[in-house]
Amino acid sequence: MRRSPPRRSHYAIEVRPEIDNSRVSLLGWVHEVRDLGGIKFILLRDVSGICQVTIKKENLPTETLQRLEDLGAEDVVHVEGTVKNQPKARLGVEVVGEKIEILSRASRPLPYDVTGKVPAGLDTRLDYRVLDLRNPENNAIFKIADTVLAAAREFFRMNNFIEVRTPRIIATATEGGAALFEVKYFDSKAYLAQSPQLYKEELVTVFERVFEIGPFFRAEESHTRRHVSEFTSIDIEAAFLDLYGVMEILEKLIVHIHKRVVEERKKELEILNVDLNIPELPFPRYAYDDMLKELENYGMELAWGEDFGTEHLRILGEKHRGYYFITHFPTKSKPFYIQPCEDNPEISESFDLMYSWLELASGGTRISDRKLLEKRLLEQGLNVKYFEHHLKVYDYGMPIHAGWGLGFERLLMVLTNKNNIREVILFPRDKFRLVP
Repeated sequence: MRRSPPRRSHYAIEVRPEIDNSRVSLLGWVHEVRDLGGIKFILLRDVSGICQVTIKKENLPTETLQRLEDLGAEDVVHVEGTVKNQPKARLGVEVVGEKIEILSRASRPLPYDVTGKVPAGLDTRLDYRVLDLRNPENNAIFKIADTVLAAAREFFRMNNFIEVRTPRIIATATEGGAALFEVKYFDSKAYLAQSPQLYKEELVTVFERVFEIGPFFRAEESHTRRHVSEFTSIDIEAAFLDLYGVMEILEKLIVHIHKRVVEERKKELEILNVDLNIPELPFPRYAYDDMLKELENYGMELAWGEDFGTEHLRILGEKHRGYYFITHFPTKSKPFYIQPCEDNPEISESFDLMYSWLELASGGTRISDRKLLEKRLLEQGLNVKYFEHHLKVYDYGMPIHAGWGLGFERLLMVLTNKNNIREVILFPRDKFRLVP
């Protein structure tokens, strides 16, 4: 019969001066170990953080000492001992170990230095991602990510949104995009979804306000620091709102997330050396035409109707450092489901949320009239029959509605001050990476 695993009494973060002289039982990984003759100093790491364990060899039986001779990084250990205040130790306290048990040994040598003392390039880090995630700095990113997702769900429920789950396997290129992954679906051809767009529009006729947080896919040829093939999108759609209503929801969500991260992840922000400020409402709003004029002032010509390229956004980002909206893009540059303005159909009721030069979200008022939607499909060279299931919903009563999609990982880049999206994805996927 397998024996029961040892029990933990405290996490590393709970080893504090306030519990001086307390007995503790710790479980975790050896982060670092130093041997100074008669004493071993172990930095023990668990999910909460790191604490120092001091082992005096004279206090241990010979059999235990022999097992400790080759104790190394990432070995899994169980330590029992007494907490002692020690000004020279990490956090001013240490655990004087009285019993140590090696539960699992790591291989030697390890292919990656978890402490970060030996630098490694991003490709190497991603090749050994599980080890890389044990580094406290990289680990901190995903604890912040956990808070962001929890804060988003909290915010949506406070604002009467229902969480939905839409298909990832779809029959047609429903948004008209070319960058789709084709998959074999039994005896048919199918695609991986790029967004929940059409489904969430249909669902506002049922629930009025819906949100979805989940993975989506894009056969992205661009190999940049902000593009990947699998990403997480935070999407909403709301009945009886236009672009202004959902812009207000978006900016309030961003502020709510900032507040929660500052409140709950102070330690992780310190590890990342990030001073996160809560942005002020409302975020600045600039029309597409205004941005064209700004670019002209910098000597950059862009024809009306063209989308901003990276070089244009970097120039705009030099002036606009925080969060801001760009609104009312040319209709021809936006997807078929975006509502044209009534007074000028060449301009759309659309917006992008920016942070400096980085686009975080895109959204707008959706078309709620079937005939206009069919007209826009034809204008963009799309086959109306492929959208018949979606168009039928317009015959059942479609309200005015609006929504947006926010790139979760791009927002996480902003919150953690990282400049490569792969650093904020546990196991990133792009054109050149399918494992691990």
